[in-house]
Amino acid sequence: MESRPAGPGPYRATKLWNEITKYFRAGMPLRKHRQHFKKHGSCFTASEAVEWLHEVLRSNSNFGPEVTRQQTVQLLRKFLKNHVIEDIKGRWGSEDLEDNGALYRFPSTSPVKPLPSSCPPKENLENFSRDKERLFKLLHLSRRTFKKHELLQSLENLEKTNPDIIEENKEDTLHRKEISHEYVQETWRNIILIHLQTILGLPSLEEVLQPTQIVPEYVIYNMTNTSKHGVVILQNKSEDLPHWVLSAMKCLAYWPRNNDMSQPTYNGFERDVFRTVADYFLNLPEPLLTFEYYELFVNILDLLQPHLERIAIEALQICCLLLPPPNRRKIQLLMRMISRISENVDMPRLHDAMGTRSLMIQTFSRCMLCCAEEVDLDELLSTRLVSFLMDHQQEIFKVPTYLQVAVRDHIEYMKMAQCKYPEEEVCAILPTYSYCKQITPQEFEEQKVSTSQAAVAELLENIIKDKNLSVKDKKKKLKQFQKEYPLIYQNRFPTTENEAMLFDNKPTIKQPMLSLRKPRFRSLRY
Repeated sequence: MESRPAGPGPYRATKLWNEITKYFRAGMPLRKHRQHFKKHGSCFTASEAVEWLHEVLRSNSNFGPEVTRQQTVQLLRKFLKNHVIEDIKGRWGSEDLEDNGALYRFPSTSPVKPLPSSCPPKENLENFSRDKERLFKLLHLSRRTFKKHELLQSLENLEKTNPDIIEENKEDTLHRKEISHEYVQETWRNIILIHLQTILGLPSLEEVLQPTQIVPEYVIYNMTNTSKHGVVILQNKSEDLPHWVLSAMKCLAYWPRNNDMSQPTYNGFERDVFRTVADYFLNLPEPLLTFEYYELFVNILDLLQPHLERIAIEALQICCLLLPPPNRRKIQLLMRMISRISENVDMPRLHDAMGTRSLMIQTFSRCMLCCAEEVDLDELLSTRLVSFLMDHQQEIFKVPTYLQVAVRDHIEYMKMAQCKYPEEEVCAILPTYSYCKQITPQEFEEQKVSTSQAAVAELLENIIKDKNLSVKDKKKKLKQFQKEYPLIYQNRFPTTENEAMLFDNKPTIKQPMLSLRKPRFRSLRY
C-alpha cells in the first residue's frame, strides 16, 4: 500500500477505511486451500491475512510502525463484521475471527462505505464570513516571545478600551466606538481558523471545525493559567484528577525514586499501580480529545510524517489549546507520565509479552481519540496520534504566543483606526499566513541528499580559503577530504592542474638523491 496519506478533509476516517478495504481486496494473495478433505479456491487463511495486512499497515504513513499484530486482528474482525470478507461458508456479521488457519474469502458485494451527507449550519458560516469582512488588514504581525506576566497583562487589556489613546484630540475619543467583548471573541476565532486552515492545507474548515467550536475563554485560560512546567492549573479543584490518581501517576513517573517505601510493597506492585491509572482513564465518559474535535485531530494525522514534523507540531499546539482546561491538564499529565515510564530503564516490566513503550501507546490510545459513533479505524488512528504526542509532548504543549500577539495587534490597530476615522465604518481583513509547502517523501529524500552535498561542498571551500592553514596542513586535509568524498572532490578539481593551481605552483619532480659510494675499509695490516 502506498505510503501517501489519505486526502485531508471531512470524514477522513471513512475515506481511509474505503482506501484500505479496496487495497486489501486488490492486493491480498488468494490461492487454493484444502479443508476437511475439500478444496476451496480463491481464499486465504486468517493468519495469512493478518501477516499480509500487518506489514501493509506498518509501512503506511497513515498508521506507522506502532501497529501491533493484535490490532491487525481487530481490524480483520471489523472487516468480517462489515462484510469486507466472509468465511468459506459465506457467513459474516460477527467479529468471530482469530489468528489461525480458518479460511476466508471476498464477497462479490462492494465493501465501500458511503460518506455522510451532512452540511454545516448555514447560519454559522454566514456569521463567520460576515465577521471576516468586518476586520481590518494588519500591516505587520510580530512573533516576539512574551514572558508569562507580559502575556497575562496583555490578555487582560484586550477586552478593555483605552479612552486616552490620543490625549491631544479628545473630540475623536468621544466619537470612538467601543471594541466589544464579542468582537474580541470573534477575532480570536477568526485568527485561529485562518491559522488552522493554512496549516492543514484545506480549502475550507466547514466540516472539520465550526467557528462556534472555538471557545476563546478556553484558549486564553490554557495560555495563561499554567505552572512553571507549562501544565494547566485548574481553579476548580473538583474538575482535577482525583488525589489517588495523581499519587499513582507520580509514583510511576518517578519510579523508584518517588516510591513511598514506608508503604507496603510486593512483587508486581508497580503493575497494580499502572492498572489503577489505566482503569481510571479508560473509564472516562468521553475521550480526552473530546468527540467534538474528532474530525479535526483525525485530519492532523496527514501531517505526522518526518518531512512535515514541524507543521504537525504547530497544528497540534493550536488544536490542544481549544480543549477544555480540565482535558488539556489531564492530557499533559498523562503524556508526561507515559513518556517518563517509557524512558525509565529502572522500571520493571509492566507486561509479560509487550514492551513498555508499546504498552503505553496501546493502553492509553483508547482514551485519547474516538468518534461518538463507532468508527472501525479508531484504535489504529489514535495509536498513531498518541505515539506522536508522546514523542513531542514538550513542544506541542508550549503556548503559541504568536496567536495572542496577532489578536492584540489587531485590536490595537482597530482602536487607532476608529480614533482616526470615527465617522466611518472600518472594514478589516485578517492577514494570511504562509507555511512550509507539503512535499512527497521522494522529494524530501532528494532535498536531503542535495542539502547534505551542498554542506559538504561548502566545507571543502572553507578548507581551500582558510589562510591560517599551512600548505602542509591544507594538503593533508584535502587528501583526507578526497578519501572521504571522492565525487565532490573530483567535481571541484577535475584535473591535477586545477589542484596544482591552488598552491600557485606547478607540481615539482623530486630530484634523485646524490648517491654516495660506500667508503672502503682498509686492513690495518700493511
